Amino acid sequence: MSHTETSPTKALITATPEAVAELKRLAETEGRGKDGVRLGVKGGGCSGFSYVLDFDARRDGDNVVEQDGVAFLIDRKSAIYLKGIELDFRSGLRGKGFVFQNPNASSTCGCGESFAV
Repeated sequence: MSHTETSPTKALITATPEAVAELKRLAETEGRGKDGVRLGVKGGGCSGFSYVLDFDARRDGDNVVEQDGVAFLIDRKSAIYLKGIELDFRSGLRGKGFVFQNPNASSTCGCGESFAV
């Protein structure tokens, strides 16, 4: 059974307008046949955990956070580490990509793709 949150102010996660726009753009070209964007964590990376961001189908037990037409799918274990996270998308001279602002991380690596708690 899935849980759906609709209020961004109380959401498990939030995404900036830039991140939402980029996810919608990518969904048109890469996400066909998928239910939403899977946001999760897995063991690994230089700081202990690394982020997972991919188009995926809903699974039993997923937390589903809808924001501006994008459904974020978060499994129960990942939700513990992601509560309160903000997903952003930035582009500039230093490159472009998704940026994770995780209030639960005690440290992050230099590339921003892994963290420790």
